[in-house]
Amino acid sequence: MHFRPLHDRVVVRRIEAEEKSSGGIIIPDTAKEKPQEGEVVAVGPGARAEDGTVTAPDVRVGDRVLFGKWSGTEVRIDGEDLLIMKESDILGVIEQAEALKKAA
Repeated sequence: MHFRPLHDRVVVRRIEAEEKSSGGIIIPDTAKEKPQEGEVVAVGPGARAEDGTVTAPDVRVGDRVLFGKWSGTEVRIDGEDLLIMKESDILGVIEQAEALKKAA
């Protein structure tokens, strides 16, 4: 099945957190918090203004993003747990260090 979000909605796949702390301590599943980082899987066409114009979204498929702890609606599509959220729930895009060097 292929899912296409409408308007300014974005589909995000959570990126799982590390299972060990920086000190090497293994964190059990019950103590883990849900990750607030994910990868954009699908993007809607954009928000529609009152005059009918469509504002293109700032995120693209493949972007790594940070979002709020309670953002989005959890859904299961083709056996995969995903989040559907408005683009405004996304706090920012995580840029890779290599991409930043190329841009400079």
